[in-house]
Amino acid sequence: MPVLKFGVPKGSLENATDDLFARAGWKIHKHERNYFPEINDPEIVLSLSRVQEIGGYVAAGILDAGISALDWLKEMDLEDKVVQVSNLVYSKNSLRQSRWVLAVAGDSPYTKAEDLAGKRIATEVQHLTECYFKSKGVDVNIFYSWGATEAKVVEGLADGIVEVTETGTTIRAHGLRIIDEVMCSNPVLVANPAAWADPVKRRKIEQLNLLLEGALRAESLVAIKMNVASENLAKVEAMLPSLNSPTISPLQNGTWFSVETVVQTSIVRDLIPRLKEAGAEGIIEYSLNKVI
Repeated sequence: MPVLKFGVPKGSLENATDDLFARAGWKIHKHERNYFPEINDPEIVLSLSRVQEIGGYVAAGILDAGISALDWLKEMDLEDKVVQVSNLVYSKNSLRQSRWVLAVAGDSPYTKAEDLAGKRIATEVQHLTECYFKSKGVDVNIFYSWGATEAKVVEGLADGIVEVTETGTTIRAHGLRIIDEVMCSNPVLVANPAAWADPVKRRKIEQLNLLLEGALRAESLVAIKMNVASENLAKVEAMLPSLNSPTISPLQNGTWFSVETVVQTSIVRDLIPRLKEAGAEGIIEYSLNKVI
């Protein structure tokens, strides 16, 4: 009997979510034109929905938990209606933290939010934008954009836009200039308060959270293993960063040791040649699925 009704996002987060679940130990299988994917866990029933909708379904109790995003929780005023279990900052498939920014024409005189008092602002996140300008004490005319938001300024339909971006490349390509950051957002695991209060459902949500976070943590780490002669051990050990400390085990002949540790992927390409120069041999690097 299923324990948990869980929402997984469709669209931009879809492939990264499938990959994340796979590395955490859950295989998601989708059927064409079917919004209820299969998962290799009889205690979970999945529902495939837009990330913009999942927070509302969780708040209403239609879903017990799911993956939403901070920006859409704020846009739909759901921050106090769901339990935010954890942040899930994806790094694979270009799904990292995203930013909602205030942008204007590159040749406009506007340099800050206050310069746009009384002006027209186009966006698909009206509530978020209203909260931003209210916090600045600036009165503007906000209208909903049904798409191609960057073009609204180019076409003279708006004086500024609030739009989502990761790098700002698309905004700059349209001849626009970012003048402020409205909000930084990322995927979040959220739960319905009643489901969170249910011991059985909460245990399942916490299991999901533990392994999903472990899979995310492993994205930026690799394990390395090597053999080191006793006379070089201290020098090699001093070079090794680790979550705790390297695992060092004596080999059968007593004069060599097996050394194993976990390091950031960003340093391993520089570290391995230095370890080789310090006397390490048989160096092996391997990827990790989860780090708990």
